[in-house]
Amino acid sequence: MNDTARTFSVAPMMDWTDRHCRVFHRQMTKRALLYTEMVTAQAIRHGDRGRLLGFDSLEQPVALQIGGSDPTLLAEAAKWGEDYGYCEINLNVGCPSGRVQTGRFGACLMAEPALVRDCLGAMRQAVKVPVTIKCRIGIDDQDEEDDFTNFVETVMQSGVTTFIVHARKAWLKGLSPKENREVPPLNYRRVYGIKQKHAKINVVINGGINTIDDALEHLKHVDGVMLGRAAYNTPWLLSGVDSRIFGEVREIADPLDVVERMKHYISRELAKGVWLQNITRHMLGLFHGMPGGRLWRRVLSEQAPKPGAGIEVLEKAAKEVADRINRPATGLPAPRGASCVS
Repeated sequence: MNDTARTFSVAPMMDWTDRHCRVFHRQMTKRALLYTEMVTAQAIRHGDRGRLLGFDSLEQPVALQIGGSDPTLLAEAAKWGEDYGYCEINLNVGCPSGRVQTGRFGACLMAEPALVRDCLGAMRQAVKVPVTIKCRIGIDDQDEEDDFTNFVETVMQSGVTTFIVHARKAWLKGLSPKENREVPPLNYRRVYGIKQKHAKINVVINGGINTIDDALEHLKHVDGVMLGRAAYNTPWLLSGVDSRIFGEVREIADPLDVVERMKHYISRELAKGVWLQNITRHMLGLFHGMPGGRLWRRVLSEQAPKPGAGIEVLEKAAKEVADRINRPATGLPAPRGASCVS
């Protein structure tokens, strides 16, 4: 996988970007790089690896994000990720939650750049796929200029060349994880500056980016853009990624085609015992701001959680939209999965 694969990506988000979410997002873009939720190295060693690391080939290209601070454990976890088929292994050095701090991983590691360097170095030695880092521009009272530059330059000694940077500080005390995504001011120019200072590294910017237009503006200054909540809450915007970011022909006409493409996957998962709500909860924003969008959400929210809910619930919700835009509630066949190599 080359660096152009990271030109546009969807952020790893706990409780959001699970395997069902990633299959859904993949229906709208072949080229965006998708990420798992963060999985700790300890969990990978001791837990059910099939459940934690398993994914559908439809999701590719997909990267695994792991958390931890023990170089040996992280190297082991990275190798498991590679063996499961992930295209990239990413180390989380940006999550500010109290639970993460207690485990000595996430954003608190920005205070220990030498340890992060050693962790990433061990991971790189363990695998052949790319190893990357997702971080902040600082924590607490760190200086956004000198301390962040020192952090990046120390981590570069590991051989890692891709930095995914959330352009906000994280405040480890006094702000909740939600507030840490919104309250600290964005400093995009600081991220641009690290790219200007170190032109050979691959810099991907994250934080407060809401549209494809925003992404294109950032791409004038950095190598890649990562969207988080906007990609999740208004997922239809992903349908413009392949054409507007990568210059490829747009293959999907409207959100009803996405619904049609999802039917085969949903039917298969239901047959395995997966509840419909576990999949459709990620699809609630598909018709955001469109005719019938509220009815789509209402039908899915009220009926998908019921025991035994099946594909007919999805079809009923789609018909509510189709009736309002005068379009048959049918679309394209399910696509083949994208390749890990771009």
